[in-house]
Amino acid sequence: MLTTLTRVTAASSTDGTDIQTLSVTVTGRDRPGVTGTLLGALSGVDAEVLDIQQVAVHGHLTLTILLRPGPHVDQLRDAAAVAAHRLGLTLTVVEGTGVNARPRQGRAAVVVLGAPLSADAVSLVTTRIADHGANIDRIRRLSHYPVTTVEFDISGADVPSLRTELALVATSEGIDIAVAPGGLARRGRRLVVLDVDSTLIQQEVIELLAGHCGREAEVAEVTARAMAGELDFEESLRARVTTLAGLPASVLDEVREAVQLTPGARTLVRTLKRLGFTVGLVSGGFIEIVGELAEELGIDHARANRLEIVDGVLTGRVVGEVVDRAGKARALREFAEQEGLPLSRTVAIGDGANDLDMLDAAGLGVAFNAKPLVQEKAQTSVNVPYLDAVLYLLGISREEIEEADLGDGTPTHAPPVPHAGH
Repeated sequence: MLTTLTRVTAASSTDGTDIQTLSVTVTGRDRPGVTGTLLGALSGVDAEVLDIQQVAVHGHLTLTILLRPGPHVDQLRDAAAVAAHRLGLTLTVVEGTGVNARPRQGRAAVVVLGAPLSADAVSLVTTRIADHGANIDRIRRLSHYPVTTVEFDISGADVPSLRTELALVATSEGIDIAVAPGGLARRGRRLVVLDVDSTLIQQEVIELLAGHCGREAEVAEVTARAMAGELDFEESLRARVTTLAGLPASVLDEVREAVQLTPGARTLVRTLKRLGFTVGLVSGGFIEIVGELAEELGIDHARANRLEIVDGVLTGRVVGEVVDRAGKARALREFAEQEGLPLSRTVAIGDGANDLDMLDAAGLGVAFNAKPLVQEKAQTSVNVPYLDAVLYLLGISREEIEEADLGDGTPTHAPPVPHAGH
């Protein structure tokens, strides 16, 4: 757990660069009362607190207090030594100048997911960050299941170029890496838009429908080629829908019952909604299914194609403009405009070639267990079977997700850990 306390700038200095400082650091076994005891010991000496930072990892504490010592430096040292001895902690005191309060430029968040996450992979990530000329300012673990996720808060980064460099590490090590702007860009409300078939749900709805007329295999082959970018989406959709001609509209109810959400889908949507985010669905499938999914999950926006039904029978045609690759990106923009959010505060998640424009338009585009073409072009990929892993890319930890669930009375459990790979 990483705990960062508020930075306090010395009021008596205009920029904090010319004042004498004393950095007091204690390390050792963590337990309640350490910070209070150390600060209590220092309170009897004329000193001004400039900065406090503390980290406790698996019961091991590191606490640093940056002070402007005043005239009684020796007394301050002695008081810190006595307190550290009483606490059984190791003490380091360093004299210096300045509070290091310069604004950090090029702030970014690098999120690394793996199951397992090897030491070699983490070493390559950190080395590449250093070679890029960026500095790692903070590190925290976001999850230990169903994947291990670590977030690096860095400065001095050029996000697009670092993203390209770390994509090579992700490919070579079989892990997932997301690089996004840091600072205020990581905070506040967002719009998250998801594809439906093979993203929010595990199946392709048109294949489930085609199964009712014995043509599922034929339709599945065309769908796979369309999602891989080998066929024009609208043309292939119209061709696939013609196979449904003559089916009774009642099959839609059967397909709704057969649809299975992707593991983690409910958790993802529930957590986003609790954070005050807006969630939308954009699908090249059918509103007859997508609309009910949106209603069931409490999703704010939904757009998909509409099947033509005459006298209770599917005609094999769609009504109105087809929601294709360009249509998905257009829907993302329209949803964002309706919510008063810039595109930089949008997240798009999808798996197929018809999602590429949407992924590119969003502030963060996530390829979820996607086709090779989509993984190659998307900003980042998630290749574990849990959709709620996307929450980690937004800086939301597993502990925070579970805390919200427990507060709502929703049971949580640890699913089995898979072996991740590309």
